[in-house]
Amino acid sequence: MAEIDTSGGGGHGKGGGKVRGKKMSTRVDMTPMVDLGFLLITFFMLATTMSKPTSMTLSVPHKEKDESRKDTEPLKASKVLTIFMGKFNDVYLLDGIAADDEKAPEALQKVGYGSELRDAIFKAKQRVNSSFPVEEDGLEPFVAVIKPTPVSTYKNLVDVLDEMAITKTKRYAMVDNLTDSEKKLLGDKIAP
Repeated sequence: MAEIDTSGGGGHGKGGGKVRGKKMSTRVDMTPMVDLGFLLITFFMLATTMSKPTSMTLSVPHKEKDESRKDTEPLKASKVLTIFMGKFNDVYLLDGIAADDEKAPEALQKVGYGSELRDAIFKAKQRVNSSFPVEEDGLEPFVAVIKPTPVSTYKNLVDVLDEMAITKTKRYAMVDNLTDSEKKLLGDKIAP
């Protein structure tokens, strides 16, 4: 229990001053204040909503056990935007050209995450969807191929997947290995 001493500091001397009555010390009990503090803490803990963890849904194809599945034809490079994640948070794009093409070094674009990447995806999507008809299953012909590299981070991959969701790109593939022509094309951009 806490006490507050409010007695005067002056003494009662024998001089000719006024005679004052003796002050009694006032004692304030702080226990109810502590109880009130705990009640307020408990109230605000129960009344607030805790933040829920957010997650991104990622659809992956089911493994087929049927061995008689027919092989699909390879994608045409003209329908594909290839996204390479390099070091220093840089993104390299090949829009409509394969890495082993002789024009690939000039066509390789460097963009940043966010609006630059989003604009590049929109442009590539518009180019492909205007040049090719909608496929038999109703899907648009545009495909994005996402290729993380050994120097990219997990955050880079999440940022690219966010852009796929923002641009409403339905068809994209994540490929974790680079071909020899892609390694040669990117060179020191992906070197550790």
